[in-house]
Amino acid sequence: MNTFHSTLAVSLILLAAASARGDDWPQYRGGKFDGASKEPVLRVWPAGGLTPAWRAPLSDGFSSFSTGGGKAYTLVARTIDGVSRETVVALDADNGRELWAYPIALAKYDGGGNEGSQDNRGGDGPRSTPAYSDGSVYALSSGLQLVCLNAESGRLAWTRDILGQHAGKNISWQNAASPVIDGDSIFLAGGGPGQALLAIHKKTGEPVWQGQDDRMTHATPVVATLSGQRQVIFFTQSGLVSLDTRSGALLWRFKFPYNVSTAAAPVVFGNIVYCSAGYSVGSAAARVTKSGSTWEATEMWRLTGNKICNHWSTPVALNGHLYGMFGFKEYGRCAVKCVEIATGAEKWAQPGFGPGNVTLVDGHLLALSDSGDLVLIKPEPSAYKELARMKAVQGKCWSTPVVSNGRVLVRSTKEGASFVIAPKTAQSGLR
Repeated sequence: MNTFHSTLAVSLILLAAASARGDDWPQYRGGKFDGASKEPVLRVWPAGGLTPAWRAPLSDGFSSFSTGGGKAYTLVARTIDGVSRETVVALDADNGRELWAYPIALAKYDGGGNEGSQDNRGGDGPRSTPAYSDGSVYALSSGLQLVCLNAESGRLAWTRDILGQHAGKNISWQNAASPVIDGDSIFLAGGGPGQALLAIHKKTGEPVWQGQDDRMTHATPVVATLSGQRQVIFFTQSGLVSLDTRSGALLWRFKFPYNVSTAAAPVVFGNIVYCSAGYSVGSAAARVTKSGSTWEATEMWRLTGNKICNHWSTPVALNGHLYGMFGFKEYGRCAVKCVEIATGAEKWAQPGFGPGNVTLVDGHLLALSDSGDLVLIKPEPSAYKELARMKAVQGKCWSTPVVSNGRVLVRSTKEGASFVIAPKTAQSGLR
């Protein structure tokens, strides 16, 4: 073989491996803030379920996993020196071995995780998911303490107290939103008047910008590009608030009522932004347009009550439809539904999931029930089509399944687990 053909052959092999290799899931709702991954997934599961890569004990918490640098990160409530503390835990993504742990705050809540009926029992803990970027891990505690940790060692690089340094006021049940990173900025809410919504520089921990007077909710903000403009959309007690990611300048607002708690993140589909809350608030969709330098968010539809609502389970959008857990305080019973995003019309509902969460992967839906069942669904508006199901973890699951480098990672209040979900043809290039 001559040099040209030898070089070409090597290049093709490397290209094939690179194509097979999956992606990291660097933060809550993934790298594109939409709860979606293009990684290939196994459509037909073995009789005994997906092959486990590892299983690791984890203490209380509703934090999901994020991945980066060969590690998986989550938040747990862990007793240290006799005191329960919110702790960032880094696991080896290959084998689940704990590599380091760093306590960031007291684990103390004014109710929530174990309140109400017997169906809701099974543990409490931190709700926020850490984010990974450029060799660092960022975590936001229930008390709004933001920390930056070295991903390799777990050492503290910097910390910022949103309540103390930004005249903030926390919310009942404490913070549940996750830090969102785009470029060099970390976006979060919780400051006081004039500094309620913030962009923090990920390298220094200093403010890039701050502004607005909005009161925080439990919802994580989302970053999207609408009409060519990069923007971060916060879901506050006054409704949706969109700001320029670079300057913090206000772009548009969409009024939406608040009652007790708003916890599901906004969902962007094209120029439509969907929002929802429990406690009989309901849901709505706004069409966002720009004329010259003027932005406008126009209501497309609005439904009140708890039939078409998301308590904290953020749906995903595909081909003009929303798929996810819709319902309010229906532990063990909440349905996965298909809802047309342009009208709010329900296409179908499949009960029996509870307030778990869903992820869109390779055009398919991965649903994690609140009791730990992992279900593969073909998302079509015509009918519910279940392709596979397995028991993934024991314990209560209010977290989101994530797919990273050919594996699906799930966790509960008792354990975390990783399963091989890549088709065999794609596994050779995966780490």
